Amino acid sequence: MSILSDVSETALITLRSRVIESHKDQPVIQDEMGATLLQKMTDQLTAETRARVLGRELPTTLTQHIALRSRKYDQYTKDFLAQYSDGLVVSLGSGFDTRYWRVSDRPWRYIEIDLPSVIEAKQRVLGDQIDYTLIGHSVLETAWIKRITAEQNQHVLFLAEGLFMYLPPDEVINLFQALAASFTASQIVFEVVHKRYTKGLWKKSVEAKMKRNLGSTAGSSYQFGLADATEIESYAANLHVIEEWSYFEDEDLSPRMMRFFRHINFVARTQWTIRATIGEKLA
Repeated sequence: MSILSDVSETALITLRSRVIESHKDQPVIQDEMGATLLQKMTDQLTAETRARVLGRELPTTLTQHIALRSRKYDQYTKDFLAQYSDGLVVSLGSGFDTRYWRVSDRPWRYIEIDLPSVIEAKQRVLGDQIDYTLIGHSVLETAWIKRITAEQNQHVLFLAEGLFMYLPPDEVINLFQALAASFTASQIVFEVVHKRYTKGLWKKSVEAKMKRNLGSTAGSSYQFGLADATEIESYAANLHVIEEWSYFEDEDLSPRMMRFFRHINFVARTQWTIRATIGEKLA
């Protein structure tokens, strides 16, 4: 019996992409626990699901983007923890991530939040190897925020890697506003797509590409997007954009000629990462 839903199948593709890149001769990411998790997940899949999700060759552009993005978010995490000894990192829609093991070989304060089915699957295959908090909850049902503020309401880093673009715009905005009302001296790092890809022919072209590459558009249709990073500052007075990043800026992007696109906003701001402060600006 398959342990995966459409959403968690998408998360498995993300995991597989990291593992593929970590096994290359010159890997851009090291993910030993990812390889362990992928193998254990594979053993629990039906033959049909295994063929559909794992049998398809993934484009290098996809696997490289995911690996470089994960490495960048790992670095955001390391930098935050180096700055704040009491720092807490919360991964929203964490999927089958293995950031906890990539960031440090020592215990650190980390919480993952995802749908109950995803959390249960991860707990089932990793068991006691998980030495941090998992919360099985939709990130859009913000009752989980009280669990975080019960620990602390400052020096919290929220990560939303490959998440917000798949969620309804009104609910994403509500989440930003809930975080802004609950935390101070904190940060959020999230990936976003340009809003042109959330409607009309642009949206259909993305869905067609996903179907070709992944075999399905389930759980991967763009809904939320931005035309400009600073749009989020209109959601709440204490949200401030402090950085934007595109994988076209990464020194390890291959082929290197693709780095030229970092100068062309139409391309570089197709899908990119925004870092913002919540509450007072951090040093």
